[in-house]
Amino acid sequence: MVEAVLRRLHPRWLARVEVPISGSVRGVADLVLDERTARMTIVGEAQSEFRGLEERIRWFAEKTEAISERLKRDGRPREVSRLLIILSTVNTREMARRYAATLSAAYPASSTAVFDALTGTSTWPGAGIIWVRLDRGVAELLRRPPRGVVVGR
Repeated sequence: MVEAVLRRLHPRWLARVEVPISGSVRGVADLVLDERTARMTIVGEAQSEFRGLEERIRWFAEKTEAISERLKRDGRPREVSRLLIILSTVNTREMARRYAATLSAAYPASSTAVFDALTGTSTWPGAGIIWVRLDRGVAELLRRPPRGVVVGR
């Protein structure tokens, strides 16, 4: 899934993968994007399934805050936002339909605006979701949510 994002990523983004997080929160961010010409950093988490949705949202917010704090300590204060990368499967689409209100509150930006910001020069719209479809072993970044999913529309 991260590979699909990286393949379509506009050159204005500097990408790092599997970024360690230390301090009060420990873990690894699947993807961190730094905008080269602005003070924007995006922390990306890839999910192929949903288990403990609220816990995952909270954990992701804590990791994002830890990265923001580290940037401030390093003298590089930046706006830090979140990107949830979801593999489109029967299960993830069903969970997105079932928890549409929760996901929309946590990731309010439209998937189209997120796609346009990652692949072009549009301004980052804020925390959002991007979907990835796997077809014959090839991951493809989707500009819109899958059919029947309202989150990100």
